[in-house]
Amino acid sequence: MSTAVVRTREGWWVQRADGRVHPVGTDVATTADLLADRVAVEEAERSDDSWEDLGSRELLSPVTTPCRVVAQMVNYRSHAIDSGFNPDLVPTTFFRKASGSVSGPAEEIIRPGHVHLLDYEVELGLVFGAPLPLDTDVTTATLGQYVAALVVANDISARDVQLPKTQFYESKSYPTFTPLGPRLLLVDEHDLASLERLRLVCAVNGEVRQDSSTAEMITKPDRALTALARFQTMAPGDVLLTGTPGGTALRSPGKALELIGSLLPPEKKWKTFFARQAKNPAYLKPGDMVTASISTPDGSLDLGTQRTPVRAATARAL
Repeated sequence: MSTAVVRTREGWWVQRADGRVHPVGTDVATTADLLADRVAVEEAERSDDSWEDLGSRELLSPVTTPCRVVAQMVNYRSHAIDSGFNPDLVPTTFFRKASGSVSGPAEEIIRPGHVHLLDYEVELGLVFGAPLPLDTDVTTATLGQYVAALVVANDISARDVQLPKTQFYESKSYPTFTPLGPRLLLVDEHDLASLERLRLVCAVNGEVRQDSSTAEMITKPDRALTALARFQTMAPGDVLLTGTPGGTALRSPGKALELIGSLLPPEKKWKTFFARQAKNPAYLKPGDMVTASISTPDGSLDLGTQRTPVRAATARAL
């Protein structure tokens, strides 16, 4: 049975389906310590009194930092097709994001002054509750030994930094580029068996851009953790972002244009590419509102909805 937990400046709260909350009787400061104190969470969940509205309390990221933020690249069939790849031939690939990019579920996404092609990627985050040692072979039956919670993530990306530099770390690590939350959904083995029923939806100004199911993942979570453990340990409180479905602003220009681009000098190729992308209205602009939600159709697993407005960075004083 899943349990939803939210975090504010006052502490941790169990949240019911109606949105009302009850404080968790713990003074732990980190996600890792909260996951280790399940007794306090269960006591709060069983309480018959003191349930209240969140009111004006600001929701913070339920994944505290510093932590490892690891992400899978091209892990949905629709995203592979959008990107010009054969989904049957896509390898399992990972990249890191700075934990300084983590922000709250209602915090502004700040577009740096030099970035013009700002993209969105709704993703399911797996939060670790136990260490993942090197060379661990994870199966569907043992996934729950490592994954303790789920969270909505948005892998914000500066495409005009990522593409010419082939640089994922910088392009995805600016502050506010990883909104997480609102809920930390604590799960057990039974809940994890329903992972393939989760629906991911991302909208910009009310227009749905991404709408898909985790059933179209190329590398499932158990196989992803096994592949990750070949070279990377994970600790309680760390998070793995499991890829995004199709529908992002960036898409493959098509084989014909790719062939033409390959014949051009690099400077000319990128100038032509960015001129075309600048005309694409799907990229995020200051004033946009991005919503991202993940849940099962029946609501048995509901990670909540994050609402993050986009703002241009304030010019730095000289």
